[in-house]
Amino acid sequence: MKALLGIIIASLLAIAFMQGFAYASYSVTNLNTTVSLNTNTSAQVTEILTLHVSNSSVSQYETDRIALNLTLSTWQTLVGPLLVQHIINPKSGVYSFKFIPGPLVPNYNGGTAELIMSYNVYNVTSVNQTAPRKFVYSFNRNVFNFEHAASGEVLPQNTTFTIIIPKGAQISSVYPIPDSPVSNFTTGYVNTTKVSWFDGEPLSKFSLVFVVHESLSSEVEAFFSGVYSKLGILAYVILIAIIAGFVAYAYVKSK
Repeated sequence: MKALLGIIIASLLAIAFMQGFAYASYSVTNLNTTVSLNTNTSAQVTEILTLHVSNSSVSQYETDRIALNLTLSTWQTLVGPLLVQHIINPKSGVYSFKFIPGPLVPNYNGGTAELIMSYNVYNVTSVNQTAPRKFVYSFNRNVFNFEHAASGEVLPQNTTFTIIIPKGAQISSVYPIPDSPVSNFTTGYVNTTKVSWFDGEPLSKFSLVFVVHESLSSEVEAFFSGVYSKLGILAYVILIAIIAGFVAYAYVKSK
């Protein structure tokens, strides 16, 4: 009898818990996806979903935010399909994933809050070396995980998609034309490090190509790093022997 009573109480608590979710009113008002590209073809992604929380759901949001047992899938049930990684490699997924529900900022009709996701993705770009110290990178549009329309993937309403290219890189071609910065279109995006697209932009034919010119010192460093990865400590022994040989030769010549 006690066991049956315990099951009934547990069931009622579970129902009350789920009803709290059902009555919670969280609506996404904005999505901001920023992709910071690296020269190793990976990328760091930060996604910020801005929520409107109704007056009746303010206390529920505060409860949900501090609940330790709320997983990302539970938050997806509460918020909806926009709470998902929009940049993902189908073959390797994401890594170093972090999710933070931000504090509620009250206003006259409830409040706003930000849900922040950050993660890293492999193979967001591909790279080809076309000349000594010249590397051409191409964005891999297969990593997109935005909503689908009749023409293919498209940015949802109230969405901003931003790409930040590596330091020292130069954009050589981009499609569709970025919504920001508009003025840099006529200059060929010279010295442009960040480009953005807003809601409604089609992504089915998206392309972004940028060029990185490696410095001579970086090339030398990469060479020795490659040698070390193959030979290990023996690489340093060989390098020391070469330097010692040059020093000895210079000393003999000076005599």
